[in-house]
Amino acid sequence: MQRASFLDRLRNATEPFDIIVIGGGATGLGAAVDAAARGHSVVLLERGDFAKGTSSRSTKLVHGGVRYLRQGNISLVLEALRERGRLARNAPHLVHDLAFVIPNYHWWEGPFYGVGMKVYDQLAGKLGLAPSHVLSREETIARIPTIETEHLTGGVVYHDGQFDDSRLAINLAQTAAELGAVVVNYCNVTGLLKAAGALTGVKARDAETGEEFEIRGRAVINATGVFVDEIRRHDEPAAGDLVAVSQGIHLVLPKKFLPGGDAIMIPKTADGRVLFAVPWHDRVVVGTTDTPLSTHSAEPRALDEERAFLMEHARKYLADDPADDDVLSIFAGLRPLVKTGGSGDTATLSRDHAIVISESGLITITGGKWTTYRKMAEDVINQAEMLAGIEHRPCRTEDLKIHGHTFADASDAPLKTYGSDAAHINVLIRERPELSAHLHERLPYQHAEVVWHARREMARTVEDILARRTRALLLDAKASIEAAPAVARLLAVELNRDATWERAQIDTYTALARGYVYTDPASRGRINGMAQG
Repeated sequence: MQRASFLDRLRNATEPFDIIVIGGGATGLGAAVDAAARGHSVVLLERGDFAKGTSSRSTKLVHGGVRYLRQGNISLVLEALRERGRLARNAPHLVHDLAFVIPNYHWWEGPFYGVGMKVYDQLAGKLGLAPSHVLSREETIARIPTIETEHLTGGVVYHDGQFDDSRLAINLAQTAAELGAVVVNYCNVTGLLKAAGALTGVKARDAETGEEFEIRGRAVINATGVFVDEIRRHDEPAAGDLVAVSQGIHLVLPKKFLPGGDAIMIPKTADGRVLFAVPWHDRVVVGTTDTPLSTHSAEPRALDEERAFLMEHARKYLADDPADDDVLSIFAGLRPLVKTGGSGDTATLSRDHAIVISESGLITITGGKWTTYRKMAEDVINQAEMLAGIEHRPCRTEDLKIHGHTFADASDAPLKTYGSDAAHINVLIRERPELSAHLHERLPYQHAEVVWHARREMARTVEDILARRTRALLLDAKASIEAAPAVARLLAVELNRDATWERAQIDTYTALARGYVYTDPASRGRINGMAQG
């Protein structure tokens, strides 16, 4: 992917694009891939970086949603289980099977959850991963040696999927580009174009140069997550809110707190959510919360009560209580939940996706989750074809291989999340052996990866690389701050930037990353104030 060539295509376009997608998260990227795969002309515009928001801040699971089974939402569970299987098949370098253990502390929990997980298995059908079964107390401890054993009676094990969210987003952007789409990050939609009341395109500004564009399109899709209502008000200033915003936070702990290969799932916490402790990139991700918010930010921060809630539950279910100093990173993400009534409890709002079409023809899609991004994209492109009078072509994404696709066994390889691209990064290292150096002793990433991110993955800032191309910010926030100067030097060379830019990048990233350090209350208060402003 070459950003400069995409901007040239915007400048030189003489015909309207078939479809303009606003938003470069899971939903927008999925829509761009689907439309381009059908042979439509497509442009995707993202005001920040791909997956900057919610789509890089998930619990890292591709799952059917056991909580929705408990709520009786069988159709949502069925759809998600089907999509889980398809994603594991289409992006095997990023999605893998993970065993989850539900610890039981009351005599009835084994039979109760055992039966529930068997139903889950049956709903998955031929796209299931592995069968669930009941564990004895001894078997539970053997699988989760760090589990709290007091009153433990046994457990239930079931299987779901795990992935790397922002790496999948980058691969989707690459897939869309390979199919002919124009995908541009750091290009903000500043307004909508209309003729006789009908939507005809968008106005956009390149954040790097200030250059402005008028981009014509037959259909415009608003896929901006928690920000969909802002785009809708460009169209209809009096439009009411379509989404309610819920925040979920996660703590990242050292692997010693969950040394095996299995995850822990707690079916119901005090706020009604499912709680997970999940092994991920040689760390443990603990989450999540469900906190209604009245305001939202592009860089959300965990609230003190959310921090306390997760630490309380981590200490409740782990034999060795994690201390504040053990937390390597803390991150927050925002969920766009479809409003279905007057409920103030976001745990009861719809997790289904919704498509809304305005009088001018703006198509808004919101809700859903990473697992169902492909089906959401199929639905919204079907709507766009019909609304704009574009030739209907069948969806091709059920079996479409995503960029990087490989079934090669790279379970222990340091570059495994790059899939087939790992070979190209290794070529860089052979050509320039100094690029094999690591960015930091506590991080697994090499200098060559930064070069690759700049050349082939449209990374434009230090944050792009440390937060989303790699996952350094989430794996160890302090180490990522210490790695920032090395990243800035490498990136400055690739992007032809000067020393002033380099210093500014280090300062900007350091200020941002300090908000991910659990034990920095002064920084936390300052950034929380900025986020709410």
